[in-house]
Amino acid sequence: MRELEKLASHIKELLKDDKEKNLSLQKVPAWLLKWESPWKGKLRGGELDTKGEEELYQLGIRVRERFPDLFNEEYHPDVYPIKTTQVPQASASAVAFGMGLFSCNGSLGLARHRAFAVTSESRASDITLRFFDCCQTYKDFRKSHEPAVDKLKEPIIAEITSALAKRYRFNFTRQDISSLWFLCKQETTLLDITDQACSLFSPTEVALLEWTDDLEVFMLKGYGKSLNYQMGVPLLKDVIQSMDQAIKAKEDNQAPGSYEKARLRFAHAETVVPFSCLLGLFLEGSDFQRIQKEEPLDFPPKPPKSRSWRGSIVAPFAGNNMLVLYSCPANSSSKYFVLALHNEHPIAMPGCGGTDFCPFEVFKESIVSPHLKHDYNTLCQVNLDQPKQKPETM
Repeated sequence: MRELEKLASHIKELLKDDKEKNLSLQKVPAWLLKWESPWKGKLRGGELDTKGEEELYQLGIRVRERFPDLFNEEYHPDVYPIKTTQVPQASASAVAFGMGLFSCNGSLGLARHRAFAVTSESRASDITLRFFDCCQTYKDFRKSHEPAVDKLKEPIIAEITSALAKRYRFNFTRQDISSLWFLCKQETTLLDITDQACSLFSPTEVALLEWTDDLEVFMLKGYGKSLNYQMGVPLLKDVIQSMDQAIKAKEDNQAPGSYEKARLRFAHAETVVPFSCLLGLFLEGSDFQRIQKEEPLDFPPKPPKSRSWRGSIVAPFAGNNMLVLYSCPANSSSKYFVLALHNEHPIAMPGCGGTDFCPFEVFKESIVSPHLKHDYNTLCQVNLDQPKQKPETM
């Protein structure tokens, strides 16, 4: 939150300068005259806040209630394996979710919690959940294209800076506007405050600033570059492997408790966004056919035009994707179907003809197979001579 402390310091400098020049501050909102960063003096960041803990805890409870037949087995780490990245916020998310998922099923304390295992790979070799961090090609791409993204956003920021400077008769800089927009999002999400930083902007300006955020996510994490999501193939393979194993267990009539029933993974927006792209979610019109051909996509339409791609929907706080495998033995065309849930809501995958329940064979053929031709090591220039580290238990 250093950005907000810098903002507070600069606002104080501007206020002091205006007072020394006897300039009127009548147009400046009262809250800004005495504003301090709510995170002032905080030395460390990156942890899961209390609101996030509650969101993940409640999500775990809702998942258990939604799929009672899935979570009716006695807990075992091989039946309900939980993996997370080796990052404190992600691992805390996994723990909060697990506490909700397995609540009232143990013997610890009044809430009858139970212990459960959470494992992780080393950050240096976790190509399943932190594929973006292990991919040198992607890191080079991102570093070289961030200035281009900033250049696309610049006219919007400049226009809004000029508008706010006139509206409040205050010498805001472009950096101030970027920081105030960041503050608006933090206040809204973490503090439930909407009448301070957010109130500085008009609805039109908010729409434009949201679009600049969406553009950045699109270009650097989403459909803007095929590498962004192609490097997520190891995670897609992991998902398909879990489904194939579940089908085999069903076909072989394996005893309950002897096979995996839910594979639970916790990571980051940089994981969720590419995985959503691998599934073909949030595309416009014929875009699914274009990504199958690896053709570049147009930028998300600028307001006031409508668009499907919105970062606040694609990857909000506690954002999640679930792929649910259903057995339908009475169906004549297919015995197994896949349902995609995005943030707990059913969402049709375009490769499945727009239906919520996608035949497993169609899911594999139309959505998964086209991506499997890409090899992670080749895409990402991975040094195969590096020693692999064993998973660590938290």
